[in-house]
Amino acid sequence: MSERLACRVLGQHRSTQRKVPNGRTDDAALTADIVELATRYGRYGYRRIAAMLETAGWAVNVKRVERIWRQEGLKVPARQPKKGRLWLNGGSCVRLRPEYPNHVWSYDFVEDRTHNGRKFRMLNVIDEFTRECIAIRIDRKLKATDVIDVLSDLFILRGVPGHVRSDNVLCREAALGFGQQVSSRRQGADVGSKLIQMVSTVNGIAPSHSKHRIQQR
Repeated sequence: MSERLACRVLGQHRSTQRKVPNGRTDDAALTADIVELATRYGRYGYRRIAAMLETAGWAVNVKRVERIWRQEGLKVPARQPKKGRLWLNGGSCVRLRPEYPNHVWSYDFVEDRTHNGRKFRMLNVIDEFTRECIAIRIDRKLKATDVIDVLSDLFILRGVPGHVRSDNVLCREAALGFGQQVSSRRQGADVGSKLIQMVSTVNGIAPSHSKHRIQQR
C-alpha cells in the first residue's frame, strides 16, 4: 500500500510520516552566543556577528548565523537622532518577544483614501501574542489624544499589558494625562497610578519600541 493511500485511510497528513529533524547539538550554545553579541553590539548585523564568532573559534557559516538570527527575531534598528531614541539598551537589536496574551500590544496608523479621494486614517491596536486586532479607530485625523483614549478604554476592558510597542512617541504630558483619565474611569487610584508610572517611563510609553506595520499582519 502506498503512503498516500495509507494516510488517506487513516485520515493523517502525509507530512506526519516524515522524520522530524533533531537539529544540531550545539545550536543552543551558538544561539546564546549570538544573542549575547547582538545585545552587546546593537549596531552589528548577522554578517559581522558571524565574523566575530569565527574569530572566537566557532566553525560556522553566515547562512547558519542568519537562520538563528531570524529565528530569534533579532533586527538592527534604523538610525535615529540622538534625542528621543527609542531603542532598548541604547541600540540593542534584541526585540521583546510576547510570551502570553496581554504581554505586548502594538499600535500603528494606516492611511488610505475614499472613492472620492478624501484621505482618512485608521488606528489599529493588536495583541502580538494572539495576533488579535483588539481595537480599530477610523477618522479623518487622529491625534495623540485619540491614541490615549483608545488605549485607556482597552486598559479598562482588558487590563494593563506588560508593554506597549509603537514607532510613534506620545508626549510626557499626554502620558500623565493618560493615567489620570483611566484613574477617573475606575474606582480607586491604584490603576491610574500604575498607568502613570508605566507610561511615563520613556517618552510616555514603556521602553519597548520598534517599526511595526499593522497592514503587514
